[in-house]
Amino acid sequence: MGLLGLWRWVASGAWAFYRAGEPEVSPPVEHEFMSFRTALVVLALCCTAPAALAQTTRQIQAGYEITFVGMTGFRIDFTAKYTGNRYDIESHVFKEGILKALTIQYEGRNRAMGGFLPQGMQPSSGSLSLVVGGQPRTWLAQYGAGGLTTQTFNPEWKPPPKQAIPDDKRLASLDPLSAAISVGAAGDAACDRTVPSNDGKRRIDIILKKVRTESPQAAGIPEAKGDLLVCDIYTKRIAGEFDEEQQETETDRARPMRIWLARMDETHLRYPVKLEAKTFFGTIRGRTLYFHDTVQ
Repeated sequence: MGLLGLWRWVASGAWAFYRAGEPEVSPPVEHEFMSFRTALVVLALCCTAPAALAQTTRQIQAGYEITFVGMTGFRIDFTAKYTGNRYDIESHVFKEGILKALTIQYEGRNRAMGGFLPQGMQPSSGSLSLVVGGQPRTWLAQYGAGGLTTQTFNPEWKPPPKQAIPDDKRLASLDPLSAAISVGAAGDAACDRTVPSNDGKRRIDIILKKVRTESPQAAGIPEAKGDLLVCDIYTKRIAGEFDEEQQETETDRARPMRIWLARMDETHLRYPVKLEAKTFFGTIRGRTLYFHDTVQ
């Protein structure tokens, strides 16, 4: 690309690309940004409590870095607290480096609360708080026996009928962090599943498909315990506020996102340790910066 071309990209296309999925994103980059948003979601898979520690108090702190065309782009920090079979998980996503200096402001916080039952996880609430270019948006989802039962928006969101999320698509969906937890809880079965994700304005399916397994040495993760799962991740738009008309195909299968999931402790959990996504502008890469697990 060259230095001049890179700076021109940062000043124009990248500026739109990093607008955090708001409706103002230009159509040529909207699909690329959806892939970037998915990267932020799937890196939350680390924060899930194993059944083996259901009677303990446990805290996990983890950090991830996402780079784009070789530049540091985003940082993701997590704190997960487990007491008995209850969980309370928070994430903080923010820009770093040159992209923070030269592109529009973006900061996001997510929180998910609930518990683990013999048949699986049971979320009680999930929320997100976004600040994009100085404009805040918050969304709170509360769950009951029927799924996502109530929502609270600030500012209030009143979409036209074409952009509304139908009740049948909303009820079975999960906020982004709860959706990620549901994958992490599956352990060795994390791939080959479809997870319904909802951020209040956009309802998408996150589709995971197993590609292969790799040894720790081949994957470049020598500290992993046993082989790593390598999964491709696709997205399918279901309903909501999108800049482009939905295409018939579920996703651009020529450019899926790829994630490496490893067992890093003695539990059944698989944590994301590496991520790659090829986009029109370049390759997004994600890596673990730190991981601390404290059990009492």
